[in-house]
Amino acid sequence: MSHNARVLFLNEPGEINNAFGKMGVDSVGIDIMTPKAIFRVIKLDGLEARQANVLKQEMLVCGGETAISKRVYNLTNELTDVILTGTIAQFNRLCEKLIRQPFGLKDVSKGIGEVLEKFDSKPSIIKAGKFELDLSKRTHIMGILNVTPDSFFDGGTYFDIDVAVSRGIAMVEEGADIIDIGGESSRPGAESVGINEEIKRVVPVIEKLACEVDCPISIDTYKTEVAKEALEAGATIVNDISGLRMDEKMPELVAKTGAPVIIMHMQGTPKTMQKNPHYECVMGEIISFLRKQAEVALKAGVQKDKIIIDPGIGFGKTRDHNLEIMKKFSELKSLGYPILMGTSRKSFIGATLDLPVEDRLEGTAATVVYSVVQGANIIRVHNVKEMARVAKMTDAMLKGN
Repeated sequence: MSHNARVLFLNEPGEINNAFGKMGVDSVGIDIMTPKAIFRVIKLDGLEARQANVLKQEMLVCGGETAISKRVYNLTNELTDVILTGTIAQFNRLCEKLIRQPFGLKDVSKGIGEVLEKFDSKPSIIKAGKFELDLSKRTHIMGILNVTPDSFFDGGTYFDIDVAVSRGIAMVEEGADIIDIGGESSRPGAESVGINEEIKRVVPVIEKLACEVDCPISIDTYKTEVAKEALEAGATIVNDISGLRMDEKMPELVAKTGAPVIIMHMQGTPKTMQKNPHYECVMGEIISFLRKQAEVALKAGVQKDKIIIDPGIGFGKTRDHNLEIMKKFSELKSLGYPILMGTSRKSFIGATLDLPVEDRLEGTAATVVYSVVQGANIIRVHNVKEMARVAKMTDAMLKGN
């Protein structure tokens, strides 16, 4: 008799607590057993040989495993990456032991502890002007409003101010939580637009739309002057596709105004990003960049709960790079910031399905579902009505909302 044996799909502390609680397990027992029931795999880059060897010994004592390069056993000067596998309880014991070790392992202990805490943390409420976005309750929808003549999907459609405002109002009625307005196309090969022209395109739309909709407006720009004018016109979020990299004054502006900022990864610029993009480790390099640029924001005075990250699907990535990002998307949770995902109608969907941009709705829906399952908090889309329904249904399956 099997007694209806089955493997449970429980990957988060909250899920473990609920499963134990429904069985009537004592609360003290739940606190003890939950860290033992969650398995994690952590990678550390560039450790010294002596650090790696001590780490391996200590993790084995704790009952976990450590993978290091076989060359490290010779105690050479060569650096090595390390992969640790174990339960949260084993990692907790490891961190306690490493604090008392030499060779800088106290800092390694701190890094392991922080990444475990961040990975399982819930996003805080994002305050954008008078608006509050509680990202812990459900997936939020960002509607794309391009006031450009040359964007890859809807270029020219909303170039007229009144048409753009009407579309913004309609997107809110369809379920948009944020309207993202951009005045410069970031499609592959796009030429940069002058600051004055970009301001001319976005500010009148923002001024009118801010009076018509009861939701935050974000400005899609990497230029400080444009962001400043947009924020004064009524925008409350800055969406910087360069990840605060292309205008050194942007972090200071964001800090001064208190606007939330979306930090996106992009290799190169829109004009050059698709000219043979290359990575040694896609997710490793993206996470390293986002961590570094978040630190830039924090040092400028931006509050931690004002930072949102975006891996930048399609920005300096091949089809295979984008698919790998999708597959390993949950690794982004290691940074501890809310995550925005923008896959809407992009070329990797077209390349996979062999379909033109106008026929990529279903492919986009698949990427939205997977992104939400893997931990995305905000989904940036063209088709708000359809994707809001997709996200709501996915949330219901995940959270029972």
